[in-house]
Amino acid sequence: MASFPVRSARELMDDDFHARWTQRESVGPIARVALAAILDRFVADGGPVALDSLALGHDRGTVEAAVAELDAADLVATRDGRVLLAYPFASAPTGFAVDLPGGRERHACCAIDALGIAPMLGAPTRVRARCHHCADAVDLAVEPTGPIGRSDVMAWVGRRDTLRQKACDGL
Repeated sequence: MASFPVRSARELMDDDFHARWTQRESVGPIARVALAAILDRFVADGGPVALDSLALGHDRGTVEAAVAELDAADLVATRDGRVLLAYPFASAPTGFAVDLPGGRERHACCAIDALGIAPMLGAPTRVRARCHHCADAVDLAVEPTGPIGRSDVMAWVGRRDTLRQKACDGL
C-alpha cells in the first residue's frame, strides 16, 4: 500500500497560494456586493445564477463587469450569462453533497469547500462523499467549528495544473 505525506494546511500554503488570495482580496466593492448576492442565491436556490437576475442597484454592464472581475480572480466561474460555481458552491452535482439546514442539498466544488460551508453559514451541515482511496461512503456531520465525531477523516489535496481544476477532490 502506498504511503502519502500528511501535512497541515499551514504547510501547504506557499507563495503561489498567498499571491492568489492577495488577488482575490483585491476585488472591488461592487464585485464584493455581487459575490455576496451570488452566494446568497446559491444557498437559497442552488444555482446556476443568471447574471440578469442579479438586482444590485447598478446597470447590467456594471454587474457584468463586477462578475467578470470575480471570474478573473477565480472566485466564480461563468458561462453563457450564468454563474455556474461560486466557491464553495457548484450548480451541478459533484462528488461532494452538502445537506444544509432545512433539508436543502447543495453541491460543493471540492472537499475543502464542502467542509467550509458550515463555518461560512454559521450552521450545521452534513457532508456526503466517497473516500478518495477506497471509495467507501463518507458521511460527516459538520458544525461551524468543524467536523464532529470523526478523527479518522482527512482531505486529499493536490496541486491544480490549471486554475479551473479541483485542488482537493477527495475525503
